[in-house]
Amino acid sequence: MIFEATVRDPSSELYGSTVVLRQLTSSQAKRRGRRALEVLKKLARRQMMYHSYAMQVHGYVTPSKAMEEGDSPLVLVHGYHGSYSLRHWLQLSDWLPTLEATLALDEEQVRRVGDDSVGGPAVTRQLRLIRILMRDLLIGVNYLHSHGMAHTELRLENVHVSPVDKHVKVGILGNAVDFHDNDPSNSAVASNNERRKMMIAFDMRCVGFIMAKMVLRELMDSSTFQKFKSFLNKYLILQGNDPSCLREFLVPILSQNSPSGNIGLQMLDRHWGAGWNLLALLLATKSDKRISCVDALRHPFLCGPKWRISPTVNVVRWGLGSTAVRLAEDYIYGHHQRRRLAYFIELMEVLNPNSSTENWLRLLPGRWCLLYCTGRHIGLTLRQPTPRVLISDAFLTFAEAPESVDPILSLTSDIGFKIMPESDWPHDKSGTEGNLSVTTSARITPGRIYTNAEDGKESSSRITSSRYLGGKWGKAAKMKELPASLPTASVNVDEDDVDVSMSCGSTLNVKSARNVLQEVRTQTPPEMFDLSKIVCGTYIDSRLMVLRGVNGSALLFVRSNRTSDP
Repeated sequence: MIFEATVRDPSSELYGSTVVLRQLTSSQAKRRGRRALEVLKKLARRQMMYHSYAMQVHGYVTPSKAMEEGDSPLVLVHGYHGSYSLRHWLQLSDWLPTLEATLALDEEQVRRVGDDSVGGPAVTRQLRLIRILMRDLLIGVNYLHSHGMAHTELRLENVHVSPVDKHVKVGILGNAVDFHDNDPSNSAVASNNERRKMMIAFDMRCVGFIMAKMVLRELMDSSTFQKFKSFLNKYLILQGNDPSCLREFLVPILSQNSPSGNIGLQMLDRHWGAGWNLLALLLATKSDKRISCVDALRHPFLCGPKWRISPTVNVVRWGLGSTAVRLAEDYIYGHHQRRRLAYFIELMEVLNPNSSTENWLRLLPGRWCLLYCTGRHIGLTLRQPTPRVLISDAFLTFAEAPESVDPILSLTSDIGFKIMPESDWPHDKSGTEGNLSVTTSARITPGRIYTNAEDGKESSSRITSSRYLGGKWGKAAKMKELPASLPTASVNVDEDDVDVSMSCGSTLNVKSARNVLQEVRTQTPPEMFDLSKIVCGTYIDSRLMVLRGVNGSALLFVRSNRTSDP
């Protein structure tokens, strides 16, 4: 049962305030209620100790800005009278205007997220609202962490929008825990520090789930959210799914019913994919890689256009890769578009974060999908080949060779294709599916790539450097001088042990099979069939990879997610 009451005790800090009283009947509810009271008492006691210390050291008390305004980022049990959880607001059919009205958004309100206007297109309005909600949520979680507590149950049901001060409040503290181990037999400082890091990391992962549901409202559906969580959990089982690859996993799922474009995907794609970067940092598999509340508040995704921020090199690197992926997803016609994409790829090579051979051996294993090649592109439009073959996907798979002492990897190229009817192929893309597979082994060794033409003896061992130090990307990367050469990973393919096979859904005679094979080779980069033409790797991270061919062309790969059950 819920009761509304007014505090009449003059000695209480809540004197004269209207509060909500909840009668706890079950044993579990009573336990959680008592625990919430204990948490608030600890927080109040630690706040008093901090103020006392500030008074002794500085001669004055320096309370937080939230306390100066009488605004606490926490809510006891059920929060303020009349407030609803964030899940309630997001499930409304007209949630956007309703939540904007509840938060009383005006120009003064939006200034606190770096904006100076209200209204606008739906994507802009939702992104502005997400920034306000996320910043309030992070401030509340940081308030707990800075006072030695972890929430441990952060979800949409436990986050409330207060009608009193129009802010998001973190509530339901029944399961909040202390960072410090209360076991008197275990007083080691190292143990408490490890406990603190793990609890903070768990809370940040929960914040990541909340952000994902707010931005991608399709995840409010339990079945879709289960696929989302299953993708993240499979990383521990298969060592193949990484949170940084969330976009490649979610785009096919969320774009099925959104022919005009998914608003959530558009928000995350804005500002060079900054939203995907923040989501990956919040949901990072390793707890020590997850972003903190303070760093998240400084992230470009949560900072409006009026705030001048200096992105880190990691964010710049992410933006370069995201921009290259977005450009490659469109069909490239103009020469200027191809030059721009080649420039982004070359700049990524300069900023390669994993140049050592050990990092390449750690990140290479897995399945990579070919996204773009800077070499010559040959299609079906201006030719009349027989038969008409449409290339679907081309994959490059690296696997550790069993019982191998040396760093030798098994290398497999899989090219999917479809043989279409010759009469009406521009309109009818149905046909017989097939696959071309090439398998060999490769040894990864250290190598170099030159940035000046006169330094490289071969065309494959140099890259153009005339435009690196100019433009906003060069300034953001803070490069004053380009090095004469860059470290790479040389790919030494065993040309004596190559297995080539082709399968097709229909029966082909020798001549037809030869023509199909020739057409597949014509439309795909030569490095995907003759693997010995791959010279070196120049960029790799958990999401993207760039390989260089013997003719100097660059192949951009994106990690392919394993979505099938093991």
